[in-house]
Amino acid sequence: MSLPENAILETLSGVNRSVKKIVLEEEIVREIKSLWTGPATDVRTALLKEMVGSVVKLRDLDTDVLDVKILHRALKELRYAFRVFRQYREVKKVSIFGSARTRVDDPNYKLASQFGKLLSQRGFMVITGGGPGIMLAGNEGAGREHSFGVNIMLPFEQAPNALIADDKKLVNLKYFFTRKLLLVKETHAVALFPGGFGTLDEAFEVLTLIQTGKTDPIPVVCLESPGGHYWQRMMEFLEQQLLSRGLINRSDLALFTIVYSAEKAVEEIQKFFRVYHSLRIVRNTMVIRIQQQLSQEELIQLNQEFSDLLADGQFQQVEALPEEWDEPHISHLPRLVLHFNWKELG
Repeated sequence: MSLPENAILETLSGVNRSVKKIVLEEEIVREIKSLWTGPATDVRTALLKEMVGSVVKLRDLDTDVLDVKILHRALKELRYAFRVFRQYREVKKVSIFGSARTRVDDPNYKLASQFGKLLSQRGFMVITGGGPGIMLAGNEGAGREHSFGVNIMLPFEQAPNALIADDKKLVNLKYFFTRKLLLVKETHAVALFPGGFGTLDEAFEVLTLIQTGKTDPIPVVCLESPGGHYWQRMMEFLEQQLLSRGLINRSDLALFTIVYSAEKAVEEIQKFFRVYHSLRIVRNTMVIRIQQQLSQEELIQLNQEFSDLLADGQFQQVEALPEEWDEPHISHLPRLVLHFNWKELG
């Protein structure tokens, strides 16, 4: 008696899946063995070994299944997202935050679109949350080629906007914490437009990360169409309720700039990077990479005018440190080294 054709196909499909699973498992075992025989001095190899060890230890902890699911999903999301961004790491990017509910006829929507367009014309790429409203406006202005979307999967309101949907630079995420990590880690500047709880959450997280030195200093611009009072009211709240009580320093208010035009916002961002390139901490020493050599007179002026930034010692101009061997593409840049006063990040 012959089997029905669909039954045969289903059986073959099941066999094929089983074979693929076996092959995949064998590949994973080979990769792990290869990892363990890799050079012990390689930092990346050492970190991957520790990660595998951490995963194995989860079996000994009788870890709750939900906890394992969170770890599993977060790792998968970040691994994929890092792969998406990796080929664009040398391109300057600006993350745009704002309300998903902003309508197309809202002046702030038009401003966000103008801002995105101007950024792309100046060589920047744009990162948004990939949704509607201000996010769509930013993507529209920059264009698909110059846009990233870091979309959050919600039961309502949010789906990838039409411009970024199905693009290779769209990342869909389950968790807000992985999303916010990417929106800050992969950017070189942040632009804030009026928004609700989500926008304010993102705004204050960015400011807190800069204030506490948990991310490199980046320009933060708060944009609003002319005649609006959203950010001015926010500034009044910060001054009257936080600064007056000593809950923040006056210098913390210098972590962001309020502007009312796309041109001014882009100008602020470009001004930030006119001399500054990037920053790294090496053995408790702050290393600031700069775009051009400072003259002796400029170095003296720097030490005189910004001595409050020093915990001790002086600003010194040096070449790349030995510990920066893993970034050969910027080894030619001059450096300023200092012992930084971490209370003066503003």
